[in-house]
Amino acid sequence: MENSNKSKRNLSRRKFLGSTATIAAFSVMPINLFGKSTQVAKEVTGTTPNSSFGGVQIGTITYSWRSMSGGIENIIKYCEEAGISSIELMSNDLEEYLGAPKNPMMGMFGPPPATKAPAGAPAGAPPAAPPAGGFKPPELTAEQKAAIEKYNQEMKGWRLALPISKFDDVRKMFDTAGIKIHIVKFSPARWSDEEIDYAFKAAKALGAKGVTEEIGEEAVKKLAPIAEKHGMYAIFHNHMQFATPGFSYDQFLAISPAVMLNFDSGHFFGSTGIHPNAIIEKYHDRIISIHMKDKTDPNSDPANTNQVWGQGETPIADILLLIKQKGWPIFCDVELEYDIKPWSNAVKEVKTCVQYARQILI
Repeated sequence: MENSNKSKRNLSRRKFLGSTATIAAFSVMPINLFGKSTQVAKEVTGTTPNSSFGGVQIGTITYSWRSMSGGIENIIKYCEEAGISSIELMSNDLEEYLGAPKNPMMGMFGPPPATKAPAGAPAGAPPAAPPAGGFKPPELTAEQKAAIEKYNQEMKGWRLALPISKFDDVRKMFDTAGIKIHIVKFSPARWSDEEIDYAFKAAKALGAKGVTEEIGEEAVKKLAPIAEKHGMYAIFHNHMQFATPGFSYDQFLAISPAVMLNFDSGHFFGSTGIHPNAIIEKYHDRIISIHMKDKTDPNSDPANTNQVWGQGETPIADILLLIKQKGWPIFCDVELEYDIKPWSNAVKEVKTCVQYARQILI
């Protein structure tokens, strides 16, 4: 048994892609994102997606498909193509599908600037720390500020007027396809209390366990009571906070039993170099889901950098095997953040990650 686990921990991408079983799995049906391959596959096999392996539910956050055409219908198609049966759903696709007002500022800022090691630093030094408070978007003009305020008010009015039954209809679409929504990422901490209430009602209608937000004291204190009221969870995601001396989950978890964690194992490992299982074992009963990605550690060159699964240093196999061994009901979600080659696409890469996890777990 120990030898078997060792071989799985040391699974390389080359070995994985070269295995007979994997080649067979990928050759059953070609991926055709805009054709009918999934429909044909269903007609032939009579099956729906199933990404639970060895008792561990593998899924994805739909952010992984941000480079693809959005929309609920496309998300369902991408899940079917990648063999995904459970997702963390980004709310922008959900609300756009239901007719939300268009954001006039969408895409105005672009991605934050990349950080590099300080001049004169030795090879392998970690990137320079970002400015205090993180990336600062450009200063808004008075006209832009007015447009954002107008949009926020339009969104608030739209959300509060939208019948919750509309989310029942969306859930039926996913249920029919055999796909469950375990989390909805509304990130609503800056919304009005009425809109936060709407977010939890919508998530409950979709069958989710709760709503996701980025971790912070103000956000936790604002969302926790509303989550309690609905009998749901306020689920908080980390970035690189653990690299800050003294950072701990304890102060947040003490606020309410409705506070749960979406632990990003990649951000944690890439910024600290500490094995993620140290956090998972300590907080397993407060973790709803784990974002899975492969990264280099903070002492590598390049440091804390996203990698194709199997080419980085994140102990993905150790994480999955721990959850399998313990039988903990923690969702393990692919978050695709590495660069995609021109000959591939995000759906193919998520499928590869799912199969990589399957190879470890079965």
